[in-house]
Amino acid sequence: MADPAPDEQSPGPVADPTAGSSAVPDGTVGSTLAPGSPRVETGSEAAAPAAPPGTNVGRRMFFRQFAGEVVQSAVSVAGMAGALQRQSIEAANSILGPGGLASLTSQPVIDMTAPVSGAAAGFRTAFRWDVDAIYLIDQRRLPGELVEMRCTTAGEVAWAIREMVVRGAPAMGQAAAVGLALTAQAMAGSTPFVRRAAIRGSGTALINARPTAVNVRWAVERCLAAMESVGDVDAEGQVIADAIRHEAEAIIHEAAADHERLATIGLGLLPSPTDRPLQVLTHCNSGPLAGGQFGTALGVVQVAVHQGRQVHVFVEETRPYLQGARLTAWELAQAGVGHTLIVDSAAGWVFSKYTVDAVLVGADRVAANGDTANKIGTYPLAVMARRHGIPFYVCAPLASIDPSTADGQGIEIELRAADEVTSVRTAPIAPPGTPVLNPAFDVTPQDLITAIVTEAGVFRPPFGAQLTEAVAAAVAARTARTPARELPGSGPVDVPA
Repeated sequence: MADPAPDEQSPGPVADPTAGSSAVPDGTVGSTLAPGSPRVETGSEAAAPAAPPGTNVGRRMFFRQFAGEVVQSAVSVAGMAGALQRQSIEAANSILGPGGLASLTSQPVIDMTAPVSGAAAGFRTAFRWDVDAIYLIDQRRLPGELVEMRCTTAGEVAWAIREMVVRGAPAMGQAAAVGLALTAQAMAGSTPFVRRAAIRGSGTALINARPTAVNVRWAVERCLAAMESVGDVDAEGQVIADAIRHEAEAIIHEAAADHERLATIGLGLLPSPTDRPLQVLTHCNSGPLAGGQFGTALGVVQVAVHQGRQVHVFVEETRPYLQGARLTAWELAQAGVGHTLIVDSAAGWVFSKYTVDAVLVGADRVAANGDTANKIGTYPLAVMARRHGIPFYVCAPLASIDPSTADGQGIEIELRAADEVTSVRTAPIAPPGTPVLNPAFDVTPQDLITAIVTEAGVFRPPFGAQLTEAVAAAVAARTARTPARELPGSGPVDVPA
């Protein structure tokens, strides 16, 4: 939008990046683990497996977000299995201070509300994984505590997704893929029909854990296709486990590269002011905690910081679950990025008083026509952005586009528990028994979206067949570049798209 009138000129950035602007009280969400639920990991880790034969690890820079420093990993777009695993294990040695994971034994909860001594700690990945477990940062306990939860089965991962230990559509999809791989490995010695039933049943549980986000279904279907490609019932259990594991690794590695490409494209759409920082407003959380290894909408900020640009972010608190206040503000504080927290209803006032260069949001599902489901509150934000002439960009990987859903009317909207609205951090804010309607998402019509930014490029309304054609082209390209591999007990098999 144009700069404000002289009497409404922006005073410039309203928060000092070094001032520590988290502005969120410490505290934790009390939660009692259900029987069979995942365990909070406070100790040992297993050695990571070696990369498969023929792995060609090249150089691709993206932010690793584990702990006392920014860890920049070099990985290639393809053949990265093992490299990220080793690096995530190695990075864990610095995640929680000098003692690494071992320090959790004597100090299970680490105060991470602000960088140590005011220094930027960097962005952090949502999870790491090894041979027999995935370790999820328990996002319910941020910003006051940094704790990992260890999951060893798809059922445990489904529980973690449903309870929002891990959240964000891309991160949930990646975690689901690893969870399915863990179950496949555990069932490798079972009879074929029992093994297939367990794997397919686990896939259904993962998909149903939180139905709005399409990435979980997409990831599970890719892993099941990998199982079918090596013989399903007829193949040996270890062959199936290896196939699913390789597919899960590919999903994670591709996402890291795709999100980095998406974010770089997104930054190219934004201005480069010379007299002030680039100023953007974001809703919910779309950083690495939501993206898995790299952010989507907040990934644009990651790329800008990596390029040395000054950025200031207006962070909406994102009622009722407070992902903006608890997670986005925490990520930005850890990375030393200037930001200001606002209540959701203040966005219109901010638009009228400050120069906001763009609104950046992620997506849990994009319908074929461009209608976009994202965290509740996104739709009115798009309306206000249109009123003030501010570009509204949806930053979403192609994996979040659902060609099978024609428009937003076909997107299932998750309804969540009443206590998320009637209380904050377990403190009641409404009379007992107050009726509540708590939709987790809303749908922004495609005509309110300035552009949808993907790793394949920028798409603008009316979208027509652009989005579905881009998804089809990506699937075809992935199939074409994926070589056949020889698996034990089988002939050459094309790795599925």
